[in-house]
Amino acid sequence: MKSNFDVEFLPKAAEFLDKLDEKARNKIYYNIRKAQVVNDPELFKKLNDNIWEFRTLFNQKTYRLFSFWIKLNGNKTFVIATHGILKKTQKTPPKEITKAEEIRKQYLEEKNNEK
Repeated sequence: MKSNFDVEFLPKAAEFLDKLDEKARNKIYYNIRKAQVVNDPELFKKLNDNIWEFRTLFNQKTYRLFSFWIKLNGNKTFVIATHGILKKTQKTPPKEITKAEEIRKQYLEEKNNEK
């Protein structure tokens, strides 16, 4: 199956994944790959106009990897993963969404400065 988008992990997202045990990390990667080919809000859900989250439930723990969409070079679509959390409450913490927004803004500013 063809992937609908590529995923890039920013340093905070990569650090989050590196700290997890191998089985949990593999399950998250599996769900990301699945979300790339199947539109399933249980795996990849829109939180607001700009921020989305990859969702994984593994061993009764809920993992979230925050992200945003971007088109690079005018044609290739990427989802940029900003950071991750081990979710402890029913509702996604607003401060984490705000953090993802700030990382997105900084990323876009850096990309614009490269041009």
